[in-house]
Amino acid sequence: MFYFAFDKYMTHAFPLDELKPLNCTGRGRDRLHPMVYDNDILGDFSLTLVDTLDTLVVLNDKASFSHAIRLVIDHVSFDLDSRVQVFETTIRVLGGLAHLLATDARFGFELDWYNDELLALAHDLGLRLMPAFTASPTGIPFSRVNLRHGMLPDELSDTCPAGAGTLILEFGMLSRLTGDPQFEEAAHHALEGLWSRRSKLGLVGNTLDVVTGAWLGRIFTVGAGIDSYIEYLLKAEILFDEPLYGRMFEEIYRSTMLNARDLQGYLYLWIDMHDHSLRTEFVDSLGAFFSGLQVLDGDIDNAIRGHLVYYEIWRKYGLLPERYSFKTHKPTMSYYPLRPEFVESTYFLYRATKNPFYLEVGEMIVESLQTYARVECGFTSIEDVVTMEKANRMESFFLSETLKYLYLLFDEVGDKAAPHVNATCRVP
Repeated sequence: MFYFAFDKYMTHAFPLDELKPLNCTGRGRDRLHPMVYDNDILGDFSLTLVDTLDTLVVLNDKASFSHAIRLVIDHVSFDLDSRVQVFETTIRVLGGLAHLLATDARFGFELDWYNDELLALAHDLGLRLMPAFTASPTGIPFSRVNLRHGMLPDELSDTCPAGAGTLILEFGMLSRLTGDPQFEEAAHHALEGLWSRRSKLGLVGNTLDVVTGAWLGRIFTVGAGIDSYIEYLLKAEILFDEPLYGRMFEEIYRSTMLNARDLQGYLYLWIDMHDHSLRTEFVDSLGAFFSGLQVLDGDIDNAIRGHLVYYEIWRKYGLLPERYSFKTHKPTMSYYPLRPEFVESTYFLYRATKNPFYLEVGEMIVESLQTYARVECGFTSIEDVVTMEKANRMESFFLSETLKYLYLLFDEVGDKAAPHVNATCRVP
């Protein structure tokens, strides 16, 4: 599945950012409509190739890894008049520049010809993202920045905790690899800024103004807008051995379990950050990641319960809608963009429990993707999981995360022998 999709991208789309699988063409930045949402991650920097480098390592494909790095060195520059989202560009592009994998002999993918070119690209990109931090009075970064011109005068000042607080892993490692401390300092300051604005319950809202520091949205959820903020607190404690991040995680995790979990222990609700009143009656697909994070924290029983919710929704439709109402038992947003979160949690639960049920879940996912999403030129997002109308987009995370976790789920030998590359915890 991976090589089918990757080869189609390389044949029909590279060096553009994404593949349009329904008409076998590439997709780059829409420069005629620069403010459209889709441009957030389309910077004209060969996104899918950069984001997929570490998947080639997981697949133990050193030849393709070496060739891909040469292509990145030859084709990718960040001196672009592209207004991009700081969060997406950090986790997919900055984190995707696989310098460590190409230099550390412990991984078995050290390249004798490589001369730190990816690290130089990462440093350059980091510098181009920094105006989002330095222009903010609170130190909480603006959501978007122009890679060539920095902050534009009419830039919007709203952001979310996931957007502003999911940078410490990549920025922290960039500082440690380059000796330039400004990146880790900026990302740490942003985390502290978000944390200092938590409610008395220890929760954050889903949107805030980076200029005033005021919350614009009071909803707390483990899903969209907050998900990876929680995730990176735990992973930053592990990666950097920093107790402060661990304390932050434990406080917000305890409050989540106390205030946001339903009485049966299966659903994690969207609640008010101040009084934990119910604010919506749906779950979203991004929240499927939470079971995997619970496994990483050692809370296996609760991870098993939460995973079952998304399993039942997937089984009902054959794919996972973006939002599903637990009141009407119908999707409220029917789109499926080939997301990895449910696959990721399935993988972590299988590694923790060795329960063959999770292999059966993986088989179900593979069958669904092959049946509904596979087309002549790759795999396509689904516009509506009820009608299975196709959307003509193959996001980079399908190759860098979704298929990676599926491969790891079934790869018993490789799990012991190959380097483990966590798709949502990557560094340059």
